[in-house]
Amino acid sequence: MTAPKVLLVEDDSSIARFVQMALEELPIELLICANVPDAMEALRAGGVELILTDLMLPGESGIDLVQRLLQEPVQDRRIPVAVFSAGLTPPVREQLQAMKVWRMVSKPASVAELEACVTDALALTSGPTVSAPAVAVTAGNEVSDDEAQAIATHFAGDEFLFKAYRASCLKQFAADVRQGDAACAAQDWPALRRLAHSLATVLLTLGHPTQSVRARQLENTAAQSAADASLEHWRLLRAFLQQL
Repeated sequence: MTAPKVLLVEDDSSIARFVQMALEELPIELLICANVPDAMEALRAGGVELILTDLMLPGESGIDLVQRLLQEPVQDRRIPVAVFSAGLTPPVREQLQAMKVWRMVSKPASVAELEACVTDALALTSGPTVSAPAVAVTAGNEVSDDEAQAIATHFAGDEFLFKAYRASCLKQFAADVRQGDAACAAQDWPALRRLAHSLATVLLTLGHPTQSVRARQLENTAAQSAADASLEHWRLLRAFLQQL
């Protein structure tokens, strides 16, 4: 029997990796696309049972994707769409509700939330045949108090999953530093804002709430093209990323 397909539309590799690890025990095929055109191509290939999309994407946004699906159905039935975003403000929620979005999941999400989103969506069409594994692993002494809280909140208590995800993020942070440096040098504030937006979620998921707030401040100053404040926030955030 062919595994049901779940399409994740997410341009941040660290967050995509988290979703991949969160769902790896489920009997599904996870497709990952970084932008709307690639997502539309994957949808036209057929077989997708759930779309899980970020809002902030390069080029067309997640809202653009939902609008395109309303105007250009790609399958013979409506595919459930779950928006997975840190930008779910009340006005955005109202807009998405008006567009008949099936579910909204705030970043950072927990493993349990993501598993429930997938199992609930698949139950709409195929019945409750997919179940999430029960996981209850207590964090050991090699993590900080904030990390232990993150393990309990986002990783269903699974310290091993947390450490595997943390290892993948540490590799990505070197690329993030280069990307941030390039954006600052070019005064490319939209690029810096997108990076900060992703880092805010990743750092909170990893148990670094203070630095997540710093990334959110950087996102806000970059959105305003406030050069001096953005450069200072990036300097401090960059120093933290390099010490990990």
